[in-house]
Amino acid sequence: MVATALPLREDLSVDYDAYAEHVRWLIDNGCDGVVPNGSLGEYQTLTAEERARVVTTAVEAAGDGARVMPGVAAYGSAESRRWADQAAEAGAGSVLLLPPNAYRADAAAVRAHYAEVAKAGLPVVAYNNPIDTKVDLVPALLAELHAAGHIVAVKEFSGDVRRAYEIAELAPSLDLLIGADDVLLELAVAGAVGWIAGYPNALPQATAALYRAAVAKDLDTAVPLYKSLHSLLRWDSKTEFVQAIKLSMDIAGRPGGPVRPPRAPLSGDIETAVRAATEKALADGLR
Repeated sequence: MVATALPLREDLSVDYDAYAEHVRWLIDNGCDGVVPNGSLGEYQTLTAEERARVVTTAVEAAGDGARVMPGVAAYGSAESRRWADQAAEAGAGSVLLLPPNAYRADAAAVRAHYAEVAKAGLPVVAYNNPIDTKVDLVPALLAELHAAGHIVAVKEFSGDVRRAYEIAELAPSLDLLIGADDVLLELAVAGAVGWIAGYPNALPQATAALYRAAVAKDLDTAVPLYKSLHSLLRWDSKTEFVQAIKLSMDIAGRPGGPVRPPRAPLSGDIETAVRAATEKALADGLR
């Protein structure tokens, strides 16, 4: 499932036609579905009208709502619930939900947050990103949320691959999804059954091949491909990930384009590094 970047025109308006084409292109090139309105989709900068239209555009372009998992993160639980209701009305198959991110919520607040959004009736995938939210969905808490019926899976972005084994012990039926591109192989080997991915926006065929080899434990295929791609994949875990992935998209002939403030264009050194890694991947035949 690709966390889709959102094409913007030079005036920073959303190019919905380009976005629809991008969703179709990703699916045609080996990806299973899309995750609109995640951080990579710059959801924090969108108006309510834009955010809703991104979801409806993705569902229509994908041709199957089961392929679409909108992000429904918001400062308040009621707002996240409204976005989950909107996703359901649009025909999406599931939603991706961060914990409360306006303050450092305790376990009781986290439980209430996920319980509220689960009332929308769609399967909820928890998103653990303690780096940005300062709220850590530790394995024991994830097991509680799963046992209560409030989540079906977790996108794990902590970077701590050891957690995969504890999650499997505490909640064997909770699906583990790879949340950061640069730990894909490690989490796949540890039992992950999905990937919410960034770099397929630029190189869908190569990254899909890597993912499928990794989850199949075909290390003879996966390891060399992982090494070839890792200089790009690691940008998914850096502060500049949106700009980096959009630059790679531009180089690969995809609709990347500008970003909205407060994000700014990449600095010279970073742009040079991303450009070099992308051009090398393309020269090596990775698409």
